[in-house]
Amino acid sequence: MNENPADLASLNARRLRIADALPPGDAVLLAGAGTPVPLPEESDQTYPFRSHAHYYYLAGHECAGGLLAYDPQAPAAEQWVSFVPAVTEAGQIWEGRTQTPGRPLADFPQWLEARRHRTLVSIGAPIPGVATDAALNSATLEAVRHARRPKDQMEIALARRAIAATAVGFEAIRAHLRPGVTERSLQIELEAGFFRGGGTRTGYSTIVGSGPNSAVLHFEPSSRIVREGEFVLVDAGAELDRYTADVTRTYVAGTPNPFQRDLYQVVLEAEERAIRRCVVGAEWKDIHFAAAHDLTAGLVAMGVLRGEPASLVEQEAHTLFFPHGIGHLVGLGVRDASGRQPGRTRDPRPSLQSLRLDLPLAAGYLVTVEPGIYFIPALLNDAARRSRFAHQVRWELVDQHLALGGVRIEDNVLITPEGPDVLTSAIPKSESCRGL
Repeated sequence: MNENPADLASLNARRLRIADALPPGDAVLLAGAGTPVPLPEESDQTYPFRSHAHYYYLAGHECAGGLLAYDPQAPAAEQWVSFVPAVTEAGQIWEGRTQTPGRPLADFPQWLEARRHRTLVSIGAPIPGVATDAALNSATLEAVRHARRPKDQMEIALARRAIAATAVGFEAIRAHLRPGVTERSLQIELEAGFFRGGGTRTGYSTIVGSGPNSAVLHFEPSSRIVREGEFVLVDAGAELDRYTADVTRTYVAGTPNPFQRDLYQVVLEAEERAIRRCVVGAEWKDIHFAAAHDLTAGLVAMGVLRGEPASLVEQEAHTLFFPHGIGHLVGLGVRDASGRQPGRTRDPRPSLQSLRLDLPLAAGYLVTVEPGIYFIPALLNDAARRSRFAHQVRWELVDQHLALGGVRIEDNVLITPEGPDVLTSAIPKSESCRGL
């Protein structure tokens, strides 16, 4: 990140923002990058490494074993110190590593010894041999997470580039999406498009689920062959310099039937209404429940549910078909800095157990909006749920569609004072269920 003056200015602004957000006191802040995790077999390989997000945000680079320290009592020019491990000869020979700028990591013990009477807090990967204050750690993590939520201009620019690469992948997949292809082959075309569009990797494990697999929320693509008239749900995003998109589109391979068209339209309209509600000051929990109401009303209109939508949501009947939250923050990672507003406790309602965010929206937040309706056998075949909602659900109609799968539509929305800015609007969705 810090290769030019603009990058350095952005990095310094981030550090000032975090320093200003820290709990009062003279605690020394430490952010560890973490170290690679070896594969379980003796192969001299590791799992793909990523520095801890808090470290990357403040250091501006990847560095296995790196450590960033902040001492608010030091002179201004020396408050932030980046300690980096020395590159070994083996690292140069086998991996082509170059030395990351910074002070040698070997200097850190002496630097820390000079502050031995100070309180230590850690916001990154654990640092071996360093004891921190647990209570202050928790408060500091909450403050840092909240301070990181508004995206700066550099972050927004990276998110836009990641989304542009993602759009190339989604466009590529449309030419291959037809009966007879496999989920795995669609994944290959999609991810190749990401890389051709400038992405550096995928932001998370790509989801491609066809037919009943489209109702599995985190489905890994398989060798299953897509059949005529089936839903194909694709949830994926390209990553660029650690910033990722997170997009879902649902297609039909071939010609959709009327039930599929209606289901898709219910989700699409609920998503578009939820996006319009994404304004500064709006409570995320309210947006979630409003979307649940919209989805429930759609299912009532389709004859799947019986009753008044508001009452059905109050009874949590919607969770039979919409078991997850409306979305989360995204950016430096797929759930970047999600969580609760500082000071809030977890809402104990069962219907909110998967809600990733509980706070009022603010300018600069980048959120996903992703309502969905699914026919999930594990939920719908559960005897206790069938008994509880015996009169609210037309079970004979549900049984006809248990292998249908599901529909999810997801966009990435930047919150601005002027209203929601849908960064993923170039990835088509209104035509997705008209047959391909």
